[in-house]
Amino acid sequence: MQPSTFSIVAYDPQEDAFGVGVASKFLAVGAVVPWSRARVGAVATQALGKMSFGPDGLALMETGHNAAETLRMLLEGDPAREHRQVGLVDIHGGAAAHTGMDCLPFAGHLIGEGFTCQGNILAGARVLEAMVAAYQAASGELADRLLAALQAGDDAGGDRRGKQSAAVLVTRPNGGYGGDNDRYMDLRVDDDPDPIPRLAVMIRAHHVFFGTPRREDQMPITPDIARELQAMMRAQGYFRGEVSGIWDAASMQAFWTLVGSENLEERWHIDQHPDQVDRQALDYLRQRFPR
Repeated sequence: MQPSTFSIVAYDPQEDAFGVGVASKFLAVGAVVPWSRARVGAVATQALGKMSFGPDGLALMETGHNAAETLRMLLEGDPAREHRQVGLVDIHGGAAAHTGMDCLPFAGHLIGEGFTCQGNILAGARVLEAMVAAYQAASGELADRLLAALQAGDDAGGDRRGKQSAAVLVTRPNGGYGGDNDRYMDLRVDDDPDPIPRLAVMIRAHHVFFGTPRREDQMPITPDIARELQAMMRAQGYFRGEVSGIWDAASMQAFWTLVGSENLEERWHIDQHPDQVDRQALDYLRQRFPR
C-alpha cells in the first residue's frame, strides 16, 4: 500500500505561511505526506512516498537551496525515483514537482505561482485542473484555499480507488498555540468514508478557537447581551448573581471561567476589553448553549 493521493503545496507571502493539503484512499495520509516549516518551505511526498524527503527537503531549503535545487538533490541517487511523486515550495514562492514515470496512472502535476498540485491513481487530469482553478479562485486563509482545492479535486473524481483520509498542515512564525512554535494548523481525518467534509468542519472550528479575532467582530456587551450571557452562565452553573444586564466584575469573572472551559481564551480575555465580546465567540456559545 502507498499514499497514492492528490495534494497541494503552497506559500502565501501575505500570511507568511506555508501549507499542504492532501487527501487519499490511504489510512492517516496526514502522517506521511505533508511536511512544512515556517520561513523555510513545504513538501509533499507521495506515490511510493519516501518520508525522509520531508525533513531532508526542509533541511536543504533551510540552508538556502530553492525548491528546484532541493528536488534535484533529493532525487539524485534514489533508485526508486521513477516511483516517487514530490511537490515543494520555497520561501521565495518557487515551486517544483516530480512525477516519476512509473507512478500509477493517472499521475501528474501542475505548477502555479507559489503552489504545486500533484496526484497519482487519479480519476484523470481533470482532478489537478479542478484543484488549480479552485485554489486560485478561493478566498480566506491559506487553509481555506487548500481545502477548496481538495474539495474540487474530490468533486472531480479524486483518488480513483476511493476515499479514506485527508489533512491540512499550515505553518507560520509563532503560529502555534501559545506562540512558541510554528504549527498553526495540523488537522487530520485519518479514517472516514468521506473525509474532506469532516476536515472542513474541523477547519471552521479551528478558526473559532485559534483564529485571530478581527476588529470588526468586536461587539460592545450591551445590557441585552449581558442578560443573555448571565442567563447562559446561570444555566451552566458559572454565575449565581442576578440576571440584571449589568456587566459587573462578578459577571466578567464568571464569563472568564466559561471562556476558559470552552477553550475560547483566544477570543476573549478578562484583562483585554472585557466590555466587548467577539462575534464568533458569541455565535459559538449561542450554538453550544441554546436557550
